[in-house]
Amino acid sequence: MTLNYEAIHGLDFTDEEIAASLRRGGLLTLELEFSKRCNLRCVYCYASAGEALENELTLDEMKGIVLQAKALGARRIILLGGGEPLIFDGLRDIVEFIRSAKLEQSVFTNGMLMTQDLARFLFERGVTVVVKRNSDIPAVQDYLAGVKNSHAKIQAGLNLLMEAGYPSGSAQLGIQTVICAQNIKEIPDLWIWARERGIIPYFEIITNQGRAKEFGDLAVSNDELNKVFDRLQAIDEKRFAHQWSPRPTIASFTCKRHLYSCLVNSQGHIQPCTGIDMSVGDLRKDSLADILRKSPVIQNLRNIYSTIEGECRSCEFASDCYGCRGNAYQQTGNYLASDPACWIRKQSLQAKAKKVASGR
Repeated sequence: MTLNYEAIHGLDFTDEEIAASLRRGGLLTLELEFSKRCNLRCVYCYASAGEALENELTLDEMKGIVLQAKALGARRIILLGGGEPLIFDGLRDIVEFIRSAKLEQSVFTNGMLMTQDLARFLFERGVTVVVKRNSDIPAVQDYLAGVKNSHAKIQAGLNLLMEAGYPSGSAQLGIQTVICAQNIKEIPDLWIWARERGIIPYFEIITNQGRAKEFGDLAVSNDELNKVFDRLQAIDEKRFAHQWSPRPTIASFTCKRHLYSCLVNSQGHIQPCTGIDMSVGDLRKDSLADILRKSPVIQNLRNIYSTIEGECRSCEFASDCYGCRGNAYQQTGNYLASDPACWIRKQSLQAKAKKVASGR
């Protein structure tokens, strides 16, 4: 049996659910940062995380934000940390609070601080956990993490989660992997490793922001991305009976988050996503509902299929895909521009240039 599989970690919703959320001006998910404090110095980190910032959100403020999101229809809270969420002293408290609000939740972590007790705690509460695992080669993983011996500690954290029962039922387990020059040859094997264990692979393109701007050696070409996405699609179809269309920016998944989600950073500012790192409102001054309703940026993104510019507007996939808004913003300064990392866009431009050169 062949499945239509475009699911990553509970962020997938039907077109009908998304349309209903848009009509009510609501949310389906909310991404929430705890703190920029982190025990790693990942060379690709979107937030250049390391030390906590001044005036970060309190636990009570976070709980209030969760309730505002629920009132807008949110069904899942995604705990990003901003840095490393397992460092946050109130992690168990906020997990219990979200659970008491009858919302689903996901935690993105490097896994290095995982303990047997914490793994069991998360599993028993049905929390999806996504662990940052970028390479099976210790030297490569350590380089990308910016800290020695990270490979062994990350793997130890994954093992503790699996020993606790992950993945099972609502307690899904994923690995988050950035595709870069250092690991691109490993990507198919990392993908297979995850699939064979029932672990959801969250493999994405790096946006050139934060610390990634300092490490030009991470970059891969559009053609290389095209090839690796095609390879992953073929693996899924032939070995695991999953079907999906290879398009940026996350393998096996069409990102539509701007239609139904937003991010609250560690200081209470609303951003459209991690890639569009501009503040569109301050939750210490205005309500979440008012910010979403009044922000021109949010409204443009919720109407992205009519506001998008360039080749993306006329692409054959335009009715279902709008590329990576974060990548467009970081590379062009315009969050509505066509995605420069999209190989389909590049091929379209090449075809047009060839047609002009031939005089047709």
